[in-house]
Formats: sequence, C-alpha cells, structure tokens
Amino acid sequence: MTFPIARLWLAGLALVPLAARAQTPAAFSDDHRALTKTISYDEMSAFLASVNGKGPISVSVEGTTTKGRSVYLVHAVRGTAPSFRILFYAQQHGDEPAGKVALLYMIRAIAAKPERLPADVDLWIMPMMNPDGGEAGTRRNGAGADLNRDHIVLEQPETQALYRVVRRVRPTLAVDCHEFGRDSDERRARGWIAYPDITMDGVNNPLFDPAVIAASQRWVDESAAAEAAAGHPFLRYSVGGMPPDEEQRHSAPDIDGGLNAVGMYGGLSFIIESAVMHANAPPAPDLARRVDAYLVLFWRFVNGDGHRAEDLAAVEQARNRPLPAFIPTNYLWVNPGMTITKFPVVEAATGRVLEIPTPNMMTVMAVKSAVPTPLAYAIEPRSAAAFKLLLERQGIPYEELTAARTVTAEACTLLRIEDDFDDVYSRYEGRQIVRREAAAPRELPAGTLWVPLAGEAAVRAALVLEPAAMYGPYQYPRFRALVTPGKPLPVLRVVRASAN
Repeated sequence: MTFPIARLWLAGLALVPLAARAQTPAAFSDDHRALTKTISYDEMSAFLASVNGKGPISVSVEGTTTKGRSVYLVHAVRGTAPSFRILFYAQQHGDEPAGKVALLYMIRAIAAKPERLPADVDLWIMPMMNPDGGEAGTRRNGAGADLNRDHIVLEQPETQALYRVVRRVRPTLAVDCHEFGRDSDERRARGWIAYPDITMDGVNNPLFDPAVIAASQRWVDESAAAEAAAGHPFLRYSVGGMPPDEEQRHSAPDIDGGLNAVGMYGGLSFIIESAVMHANAPPAPDLARRVDAYLVLFWRFVNGDGHRAEDLAAVEQARNRPLPAFIPTNYLWVNPGMTITKFPVVEAATGRVLEIPTPNMMTVMAVKSAVPTPLAYAIEPRSAAAFKLLLERQGIPYEELTAARTVTAEACTLLRIEDDFDDVYSRYEGRQIVRREAAAPRELPAGTLWVPLAGEAAVRAALVLEPAAMYGPYQYPRFRALVTPGKPLPVLRVVRASAN
C-alpha cells in the first residue's frame, strides 16, 4: 500500500498581524506559510520587546548565555485561576529553528487576539534556549556543550535557566522542540527520504507513573489525525538505522535529555521533531511547512483534546505516588514476539510512500534489571560539594549531617565506564557498570549528605543518584573525576536508618 504526501496547509492558522506593525521584525511574514527564512536572535528580541505587556503577555529574562545573550521567558495567562500549566521550550540545538519560529507566531497570535488563549491555561514559553548556537548555526552552545545531554548535571547556564522555570512553574505539560534530517546520507543511498513532516513522543522512563506515560502516549497517538487534516504526514518519533535490517526504536528512556528529565517533575512531557531537507540551501523552502506542522501540535496542546481533567488527575497522582518497591536500573526498547512493522519511507525519485516490512522496530520498553528501593542515599563528604550543586539544581531536598550516624547500607563498586557506542544493544556511550555489594553497618561521618527517598522529589532522587543505574552522573567530567574503577562510588544505598 502507498500513500500520497499531502501538501495542504491549515487555513485556520493564519495569524492576525499586530497593530504596532512597525515594531514587528521584517522576518515575520503576515502568514507563517509564506516564510522563507528563520528569525534571528536580534529580531526575536525586538519582537518580544514589542509584545511585552500586550494583553496577557509578559516577557522576562530567565538567564544569560556564556556569550552574554538573554534566555527569554514569555508568560501568557488570561484567567484568574488557570489549572493547566504548559511549558514550551525550543532551539536547544542552535541549528534547529522551526520550533522557535512557530512559538513566536503563537505569541504573536495571542498578543493580537488574547481570546485565543483558553482561560484555564497558564502558558510559559522559552522560545530560544540556545541563542549562541542559533546565531552561529551550530548544534552546541557557546561553551561547546550539547544542551540536550546536560539535563542530569545542569552545568550550562541555559539548562539551569530551564530548570529554574520547571521548579517554579511545575508544568502540567512540557514540550521540547527539535528537528531531524529528512535526507540523511544513509537514506539517500537507498533512494529514500524520511516519511513524516513531524514526529512526537512522550515520557517513557519505566520508573514514571503508568498513568502519566499512558496519557502522554494518548496525545501522541491522537496527533496523527490533526496533522493529517493539515496535510502533514506524522509518525511517532523514532531513531536508528535503515529498515528492514537495522534497529529502529522510539525515544531514549534515559534522563540526560529534556523529554524524561523534565518528566521527572511529574508532568506530561514530550519531544517534537520536525523534518528538514538538508539538501535545500538557505533560505530553506521547507521552513514554512515545518513551522505549520509545529503550530498544529502547539495549538492542540493549548486548546486541549477533551482530556484536561484526566491529565490533571494523572499528574496529581504521579506527584503523590510513593516509589515502587524496585527501581529499574537497566532498560531498553525491544520487539517481543518479533512483530513486523510496516515502516513508511518516501521513494525520492517518485515521491511514493513505500511500506518496508521491518522486524527490527523496537516498540516495547523492557526492564533488564532492577534493585530494591532504598530508604535513602548517603553521599560521602569528599564528594559533597559537587553533589550539592546537582541536588539544588534538580530541586532534590537533602540534609548535611552535623554528627556521625550509623546505618545499614550497600556500596556499589565501579567496574568501568564504557565510552563506546554499544552496537549490540544500540546503547549510548557513558554506561556505568557496577557491582552492588552486600549490605553492612556503616558510620556516616559529619558532612555526609543524606537524601531521603520520600515526597515529590523521590523519583528525581532515584533517577539522578541511584548508583546501580546504567546511566547517571559519572558519565560527565565533573563527576567522573570523583570515581575510580575498582573503588566504591561516593553514593551509598541506605537500607536501614540504623545498623541495629
């Protein structure tokens, strides 16, 4: 079976221009569907200044990059007691601008017609997370860091700004905006280009509350129809090699990216990636299509899908649920029973959509290992300074012991950190391979950091600190400097509060 690639546009998204047109950057077309170039940092700054204070919109600076540019935060709220808090953040990767541009058009629409923002929505937008990379046209920020790999340790000013907002706002729903290459060398070699105009996925870490995972997946599944109505092919987000022989899977369950790291705060969380034809020389003729596909999803999130109460209940449950009896430490996508997926690709020469029977599409999250949930974590004094910053940036409560305390605890000995990509299991580098030792009485000296696994922050504490986990802070230079293969990690698993 083949499918035509629709090229219709969503007429209902034409935007009304602001009254103060002279203050609006020339890069804004009256209609986003006529875009031929992105919007620069300076143009964005001028635009945000022009809409600050208009109707329900206020603009502030949440952080500053290493090169001195502002990381802006836009807040839009109309009702007196909005119950549904949304956070959109875009352009973590500087060379992926479509999400930013779409968000600026959304802001312009709300400034022009405040009634477009539902009264029950408290909307927060960080349109350009990485202005240094955006201006340079590079994936990384001004310090050379990939921001979407900084969500555990939060070393960069841009990600620190994001998590200040996350801790303050506690979004019910958050969206991280990216782009992917439609015409990779591997696809071109097969005579293919990628099928979807846009993809999306929701939180999937197996420690998260099942109701939140299910609600997020409902949003993903039901977005296909909205995009199809607008003329955009849509798929659930996937990455990997070429079908049918190489593995494909959905978004990684780890917490070093925004999808699951923001999800640690209990809300629904999503990643969206629109498709770029990199062979097109700037100004990219497909930018307007990408922006339009983004706006379909953004407005759908803002206007709701008829499940507001269900989503709010799922988030409330997640934020009040105690940790389960076991913490998963090693998990990956699998294909139980070898289901054959019909994987769509576009034949470049004809534009036809082909369905490739694919046995290597991994669609189910499997847990390979788990450990009993401890009472608390104890961090040794010599490593306390580095971990204090981490705990505070992630909003994880802790106590610094002023006197010695005797507990029963387990140590984890670091065997090695694997820095090569795992071709067998399709795993990222930075895997922490450890041996969990038997529980024994231990005296915790004064200066030890005590991190209880209780309350709303328990999920974050478990995912960030669990020493038996395959991925964690020791893949990063600041924390790798604290550990030595063959020696215990600086975080103990406390199983009893006393040794008696």
